[in-house]
Amino acid sequence: MKHISIIGVGLIGGSFALDLKGHFPGVYISGIDQNDAHLKEALKLGIIDQTGDLASVSSAELVLIALPVNTAINVLIQVLDLIPNQAIVIDMGSTKQAICEAVAAHPKRANFLATHPIAGTEFSGPSAALKGLFKNKTNIICELNQTSTVLAGKAIALFETMGMHIRYMKAIDHDKHIAYVSHLSHISSFMLGKTVIDKEKNESNIFDMAGSGFESTVRLAKSSPAMWTPIFEQNKENVIETLNEYIQNLNQFKAYIENDDFALVLLAVLNMCIEHRNAWKCELLILYWLYTLF
Repeated sequence: MKHISIIGVGLIGGSFALDLKGHFPGVYISGIDQNDAHLKEALKLGIIDQTGDLASVSSAELVLIALPVNTAINVLIQVLDLIPNQAIVIDMGSTKQAICEAVAAHPKRANFLATHPIAGTEFSGPSAALKGLFKNKTNIICELNQTSTVLAGKAIALFETMGMHIRYMKAIDHDKHIAYVSHLSHISSFMLGKTVIDKEKNESNIFDMAGSGFESTVRLAKSSPAMWTPIFEQNKENVIETLNEYIQNLNQFKAYIENDDFALVLLAVLNMCIEHRNAWKCELLILYWLYTLF
């Protein structure tokens, strides 16, 4: 693949471009983005070789869509209408069911591969792009059976060259599971940051007191609201389900503390240590528990 179009030249699209250039020196990348400043920056940083528009995908061999999920669907439909018959279109959004359903009956559905690389940072824009971002990261491919075997094979070979680990699942299962392991953690981070700032309007005092634990927990709160709000909207039912379970656990933990039932607090934390196989932490907690009993 020599001629590649990347729609959305931010963190994900830009990082993909850098890896393409690193592994395939002869590749020529056209960048498409509604943000002119992003295109200029991507050109300056050498992420893309030229700027283009949607019409330019008509000559592309591969089109990567790295856009917020609320805009990706309409763009995907337009791209499928324009691409050559042997081109492949890859979407890298964080929700998969809505976009797969939107193009299920499209004449060129077989040209589309729905993916979600579990990679990223809390930063955005071309300057956030990182070479090697996808190395040793999991890339989830959904509804593989709906994509041309030949085209999917080319894309998977490309992913593996970049060092990705490939997993396959149905779009509906992806959205359910990702709500727990990704979407909920972002909501927790957003709300923790909000809780602290609402309680202490003098931010400098709070953050002077905060240690690395707080910093790592709220790191995700720096993520783009314009990207995450549509994700919560598209995955609304699964997000609500995860929130209900999370709130239930929080309320239970709160009740243990209110009732001075710290043995149950210890058990709750101990169970998490066991689940995460932090053996040394488990041993310390067990010793502490035994100490409090005698």
